[in-house]
Amino acid sequence: MATKQLPTRESLPVEMTWDLTPIFADDQAFDTAFAALKEELKQADHYKGTLQEGATAFLQALEFCLDIYRKLETLYVYSHLKNDQDTGNTVYQGLYARASSLFAEASAAVSWFEPEVLTLSDEQIWSYFNQEPKLAIYRHYIKQMVDNRAHVLPAEQEELLAGSSEIFGAADDIFSVLNNADLVFPTIEGSDGEKIQLSHGVYGQLMESTDPAVRKAAFEGLYSVYKQFRNTFAQTLSSHVKGHNFKAKVRKYASAREASLSNNHIPESVYDTLVEVVNQHLPLLHRYVALRKKLLATDTLHMYDMYTPILGEAPIQYTYEEAVEKAKEALKIMGPEYNDIVAKAFSSRWIDVIENKGKRSGAYSSGAYDTAPYILMNWHDTLDQLFTLVHEMGHSVHSYFTRSNQPFVYGDYSIFLAEIASTTNENILTEYLLETEKDPKVRAYILNHYLDGFKGTIFRQTQFAEFEHFIHTEDAKGIPLTSEYLSDYYGKLNAKYYGPEVEEDEEIKLEWSRIPHFYYNYYVYQYATGFSAASSLAKKILAKEDGALDHYLNYLKAGNSDYPIEVMKKAGVDMTKADYIEDAMKMFEQRLTELEALVEKL
Repeated sequence: MATKQLPTRESLPVEMTWDLTPIFADDQAFDTAFAALKEELKQADHYKGTLQEGATAFLQALEFCLDIYRKLETLYVYSHLKNDQDTGNTVYQGLYARASSLFAEASAAVSWFEPEVLTLSDEQIWSYFNQEPKLAIYRHYIKQMVDNRAHVLPAEQEELLAGSSEIFGAADDIFSVLNNADLVFPTIEGSDGEKIQLSHGVYGQLMESTDPAVRKAAFEGLYSVYKQFRNTFAQTLSSHVKGHNFKAKVRKYASAREASLSNNHIPESVYDTLVEVVNQHLPLLHRYVALRKKLLATDTLHMYDMYTPILGEAPIQYTYEEAVEKAKEALKIMGPEYNDIVAKAFSSRWIDVIENKGKRSGAYSSGAYDTAPYILMNWHDTLDQLFTLVHEMGHSVHSYFTRSNQPFVYGDYSIFLAEIASTTNENILTEYLLETEKDPKVRAYILNHYLDGFKGTIFRQTQFAEFEHFIHTEDAKGIPLTSEYLSDYYGKLNAKYYGPEVEEDEEIKLEWSRIPHFYYNYYVYQYATGFSAASSLAKKILAKEDGALDHYLNYLKAGNSDYPIEVMKKAGVDMTKADYIEDAMKMFEQRLTELEALVEKL
C-alpha cells in the first residue's frame, strides 16, 4: 500500500497558512530593512559615552537603543517564522542565519548602554528623571537595571558577551536543525496495514491510537533514531548547559537557576515550592495511572500507553473549522473586548494550520511589537488540537493586549506570565465542554483529557524542571553529562513520577534527548506554575466574581510594566505561596474522583 506522506509547503491551501506580508511584503522588503538597520547601527558609537552629559542626552541614547531592538525584533521574527514553516528550505535557513547574526551584531553595538547607566550614581540617574518629563515612562525599565547592579559587567565585557550570542546559541540551533530537519524516522505499519511515515506530529497522533501494537511500533521506532544519535544529543545539551553556567558565574550569580529567575525577580523559592508540592502529591498521579491501567485492561502498562484514550476510540473529534467555532463559543465568557481579538486572529490569517514537510514540530505563538501575534499549528482532527488552538490563542491575545496597551519598552511579558494566559483558556474550555456535553462517554473522555493535560502540564513539566536543575547542578560540579549518565537519572526520575504501575521502558530513558525546552534555560517550571495559577483565575472568571474579569484583562495588558509576581498579585494570585498549587491539586483530585465514579456506570 502507498505510504502516507506529508504535503509540501507549496501544495497547502493559502487560507490555511499565515500571512506574513503585513510584516514585509516580500523578501526584498526584508533585505531593505535589514540593510537599513545595519547602517543605523553605525550611529551607536555616537551615543556611547554621552550619558554623563545630562537628561536630554540620556533620553536620546535610551530611545536610540530601544529603536534598534524594536526594528531588530521585527526582522528576527519574520526570519524565524519563514524558517519554521519549512526548516528544510535553504533560502530561509539563510535568512534566519542572517537575522541571528544581525541580532548578535546589534546586541553588541548597544551593549554599552546598561553598563554605562550603572556608572552613574542613583542620585544622578533619578535627577535626570526630575529634569526630563519624557523619561517618566522609562522609570521601571531603568529601575530594573539599577536593582541589577551587582550582575552587570563593565561595558567591554558586556560587548564581548553580547557579540558571543551566536556561539552560546549554537547548541540550540544544532539541536533544532537535527531534530526538525535532519532526523529521518522509520515507516511503521498502521492498524489496517497501511504504511505510516513517522514525524513529530504523526508520532503524537499515534500515541493516541487505540491499537497498542501501533503505539508500541511508533514508540520504539521514534526512540530507535534518538538512540542512534544519543551521544550527539548529550554533547549538544551539555554544551548548552555549560553556556548557562558560564554566564551565571561571570555575572556573579550563585547558580544558573538564580541567574535565570532573577531576570524576572522570581524568588528561587517559587521553583522549590513547586517541586516540593508536586512531589507531595505524586500519589494522585499514581492513582490516575492505576485507573488508566485498569481501564485499558492490560497486565503491563507502558509509557506508550500514557496518551491513548482510556475509554477507547475518541467519541468526539473536530476538523479545524469546527474547532474554530467551538473555541469562539467557549471563550465568550471572556467578554467582547477579548473576543474581538479572537475573531481578528481567525479572519486575518494569523494561524499556520497544516503540518507540512520540514515544518517545525509542535505549536507556538510568536510575534514582535509591530507584527501580529502569529500561531503555528500542526493540525490533526483531535480534541487535543482544539485545546492546543485555544492555548496558543491565549498567548496571542495576551500579546495583542500587551502591545496595544504598553509602549515598546514594556510591550512584552515574561515567560513566567505567558503560560498563565494560555492555560487559563484551557481551563475555561474544559468547563465549557463539561457544561455542554451530557453524553457520559463524552464527559468521561473530556475528564480524561483534563487529567492527561494536568499530568502533562503540572506533573510532567515539574519532572522536567527537576531534570533541568539536576543537569545544571551536576555540570557545575564538573560531572560530565554523558548520554549514559543523563539516561540513568532520567529513567529513575520518570519511575518516581509515574509510580510502580508503569513498566520502566528502556526507551523512555532517552526522552531527555528530544525535549527542545531543555534548551530554553529554566523555562519548563513556568508551565506548571502557570497552569496552577490559571486554574485559580479561571475559577474566578467562571464564577463571575466581582472584578475577576477586569483584573484578568488588566494582567493581559500589563506587559513588563511591573515585576511578574506583582502583576499576578494584582490579578488575584500570590505565587510566592503554595496554596495556588494546592488548589490545583484539589481540582485534579475532584475530577479524578468524578471520572472514577463515571466509568463505573459506563
